[in-house]
Amino acid sequence: MEIPALREWDIMKFNWGTGIVLAFISFISFILYFVISMSTNKKIESDLVTEDYYGQELEFQNDLTKLKNAQALKHNITWQRTEEGLVLTFPEDMEPSGITGNVFLYRPSNKQLDFESSISLSEHNLLIPDKRLLDGRWNIKVDWQYKGNSFVYKKEIVY
Repeated sequence: MEIPALREWDIMKFNWGTGIVLAFISFISFILYFVISMSTNKKIESDLVTEDYYGQELEFQNDLTKLKNAQALKHNITWQRTEEGLVLTFPEDMEPSGITGNVFLYRPSNKQLDFESSISLSEHNLLIPDKRLLDGRWNIKVDWQYKGNSFVYKKEIVY
């Protein structure tokens, strides 16, 4: 009796089940490669918008109260760009020496440009020097107090 010669295609049969298993293995390998390469790539930063995001979320209700107080004012803070820089004008009916608080300028595209300044007024205007501000979008938050009342002014500007 003669044993028939085994052909190569008889040993390795490729059917639908094998194809599906190979497709799953290929897909899972691609996903793992993608996840590992994205998580180790230093060019892609995945920082939160601010460092203390959750702490700021707790202050949200406080800001809503301050925003209502600011809306109840006859005149709120206004801003204007001048050659010297950004001028914030506080309400004329308030004594400038009684106004205290902080001004926070946030640059969405680069957190290294963010800065905070305290409010110290001798007149109704507060100047933020031009050398501190680059052209582009800025978020301004003025958290200020006058005679025991707290106010907040928020504005997105293009400088």
